[in-house]
Amino acid sequence: MTIHSGLTPELILPQDSETATLVGRVWSKAADGPCPVLYRNGRLLDLSSLAATLSALLEIDGLVQRLTAATDWADLGSLDDFLDGTAGTLLAPTDLQAIKAAGVTFADSMLERVIEEQAKGDPLRAQEIRGRLAPVLGDSLKGLVAGSEKAASVKALLQDMGLWSQYLEVGIGPDAEIFTKAQPMSAVGCGSLVGIHPKSDWNNPEPEVVLAVTSTGAIVGATLGNDVNLRDFEGRSALLLSKAKDNNASCSLGPFIRLFDGEFSLEDVKKSEISLVVEGPEGFEMTGVSPMQAISRTPEDLVSQLLNRNHQYPDGAVLFLGTMFAPVKDRRGKGLGFTHEIGDRVEISSPRLGRLVNWVENSEACPPWDFGLTALMKNLAKRKLL
Repeated sequence: MTIHSGLTPELILPQDSETATLVGRVWSKAADGPCPVLYRNGRLLDLSSLAATLSALLEIDGLVQRLTAATDWADLGSLDDFLDGTAGTLLAPTDLQAIKAAGVTFADSMLERVIEEQAKGDPLRAQEIRGRLAPVLGDSLKGLVAGSEKAASVKALLQDMGLWSQYLEVGIGPDAEIFTKAQPMSAVGCGSLVGIHPKSDWNNPEPEVVLAVTSTGAIVGATLGNDVNLRDFEGRSALLLSKAKDNNASCSLGPFIRLFDGEFSLEDVKKSEISLVVEGPEGFEMTGVSPMQAISRTPEDLVSQLLNRNHQYPDGAVLFLGTMFAPVKDRRGKGLGFTHEIGDRVEISSPRLGRLVNWVENSEACPPWDFGLTALMKNLAKRKLL
């Protein structure tokens, strides 16, 4: 549900939106339900007659060519009409797909995860530990290719120094951390509230590229995501990962999936930079940039570890690729680092993927997730789309 006005197409769309192939989902008042859509010339076109769900749409062979050639899709309204609520609302551009994430894929975030582990979730201890570990671990981890011979030698060295960690194991070892970020249908879209657990006092946004992956493992597009994270929960115990990651409205995706075509490819994703801006109600501001070229594993490797003969996703998946941005700017006092405040405006952007904007609230105060798979099937059946 979109709850904040003021968003415009110019703000959220990619810089080259007029040549981009952009698909997504909206709740349409006219259709009385969710619709997969194509953005074209300022309008949102209903693709329900081609595929009732976005997951099914992405499975279509030659999808980009079919979208380019067709001109008779029903017009649901302008993007403006969905941003101001006149015609409906923007939804996360996923439905039946599994929502997965790769963790600890950048050197800087590896270091911060080790600090969380050592601090046991206490932000007061983080600064002292950071000052002690950063000079040693930071230089060791930069430029490492996960699973390489060099990574194995660094592992042996750090083990001898007593500095090895479960986070370094998945960060530079042969096996990536792949976890379930959220349940299908539970992610929120651009303009919505994102949720922080009310018991968390140390948390942060995680700006990431998110890949759209078909049931066969083909990477067909990309979008932006916020892997909202509770640092204190995970820092107390890695076994609290699901509680740190999966709460009401704790996963944001959008605004659209940009499909790979002649103008945009996975190679462009690999060269992209993801920017973050957090603006607080008290005037606080924090910015950062995460260059994808600093990732320790290739997107192809991460997808191959997600979906293979040992694990299938018949409705496809979306995969968060991780972030190098772990904010440490003091907010509540010297040495306390960053944590969210209610009312924060979070903006995640990349020139060719657009801008994902959300506002922070306690998860219990965010609109409850009440439209799941059963509700979707009933809605589609009522609309004679099944």
